[in-house]
Amino acid sequence: MFNRLYPDYYIHSVYDVDFEKLYRRGFRAALFDIDNTLVLHEEPATEKAKELIKTIHAAGMMAYLISNNNEPRVRIFADNAGLDGYIHKAHKPLPDAYLMACKRLSVIRTQAIFFGDQLFTDIWGARNAGICSVLVQPVGPEIYLKIKIKRVLEKPILAAYKRKHPRLDDLS
Repeated sequence: MFNRLYPDYYIHSVYDVDFEKLYRRGFRAALFDIDNTLVLHEEPATEKAKELIKTIHAAGMMAYLISNNNEPRVRIFADNAGLDGYIHKAHKPLPDAYLMACKRLSVIRTQAIFFGDQLFTDIWGARNAGICSVLVQPVGPEIYLKIKIKRVLEKPILAAYKRKHPRLDDLS
């Protein structure tokens, strides 16, 4: 019933991922949500995030942001972290921004992998676009009421997913 919302993978943190391994598996682009995936809500690009992007580039992959947030937030983060580009106001879960990111990076969707912390926007959107999806445990607590409400609605879906996949996936 919920299969369309199930991620391909479920991990603790993007900071534990072996991007060289993903490159060997054929991935060429790592696509990310920002808030609660890479950093806390509204937090600027941290040194840890900047190092992650360098690691992704060193592995031979490109890194790109897809966010429903406003342009100043997304642009400043992308520029400071050294990402290869961004799409703001992406209207996730619609697939358009995911497919546009692939086009801009000159990759096909099977060469892209998306990391995000929300089922109803991030994961559903990646699945709608036919892109490998990775659900990341949130970096921190939610500060916005609408996301808190979505988290409550996600709980039964995530519980059903965890019954089928009792352990976190290892992408390291």
